[in-house]
Amino acid sequence: VVHLNGEAVFSCVTKVSRAADQKVVTIEGLSEKNDHPLQKAWIELDVPQCGYCQSGQIMSAAVLLRENKNPTDADIDAAMAGNICRCGTYLRIRSAIHLAAEMQRKVGRM
Repeated sequence: VVHLNGEAVFSCVTKVSRAADQKVVTIEGLSEKNDHPLQKAWIELDVPQCGYCQSGQIMSAAVLLRENKNPTDADIDAAMAGNICRCGTYLRIRSAIHLAAEMQRKVGRM
């Protein structure tokens, strides 16, 4: 998942032509110092296991938290649908999103 003009899109099925002359943000561009609340929460809660899906999970979560500062479990589940975690860390992912939302509310970030 990447952000294409602020929208989360699956990079594996998005044609390159759609990204031409658009603003594209990848996990590397989410924060300069890896200090985005989602990145911090992911580390604090030991979310990743194999790492296969983590970039996509974080990028989808970033769009969610930009649009919804206090998501419910149902909001998170709906926003994260389509991001498949081979290790099944969905509960930790959900917890990390809640923690990141709390962090961003405290510092007024995102």
